[in-house]
Amino acid sequence: MSATKTSLTPPDDAVPPERHPDAPAPGEPLGAHYAQCFGCGTEQPHGLHLEARAGEGVSVTAEFTVRPEHQGAPGLAHGGLLATAMDEILGSLNWLMHTISVTGRLETDFLQPVPVDSVLHLTARATARHGRKIYCTATGRVGGPDGPLAVRADALFIEVKVEHFVDHGRKDEIEAAMADPDTVRRARAFEVNP
Repeated sequence: MSATKTSLTPPDDAVPPERHPDAPAPGEPLGAHYAQCFGCGTEQPHGLHLEARAGEGVSVTAEFTVRPEHQGAPGLAHGGLLATAMDEILGSLNWLMHTISVTGRLETDFLQPVPVDSVLHLTARATARHGRKIYCTATGRVGGPDGPLAVRADALFIEVKVEHFVDHGRKDEIEAAMADPDTVRRARAFEVNP
């Protein structure tokens, strides 16, 4: 990021993000926020099946294997798919804060190609909050948590109320998610990225 202020730079009066007291403990899996989510859903046959784990503070880690159905150029991950992975890991941070939010801006830098069949190791952390705005950053490394940096992203998420999803989502699916008797799944269904 350049030295000039951008919409991804927290203002001077931003505050540190706070982990919710009921957030999963470091190392615990977060699970899918919605079974049909392309990023983390278990019912998407060609999805990323990203499995995030809580980290220390307001941070998460995840890995996913780039499969042939994820390629753009022959043998390489599609750049849009890598941006999706970054958006998904960044959105997972909201569960640690118990905040419903949507992606307002995502800026992704692609530093090296990611081959099919490689494992991308992702880390993300929230860096600041300012009103409804949540600032965060993520990296993706090939071959291990300390492997070569392949992709990085900075994002701005905007806190919303569940009505955002009701007003803009598909009614039947919204009602089904809201009727889920599992309160954790019900709360998480509305956590990221529409």
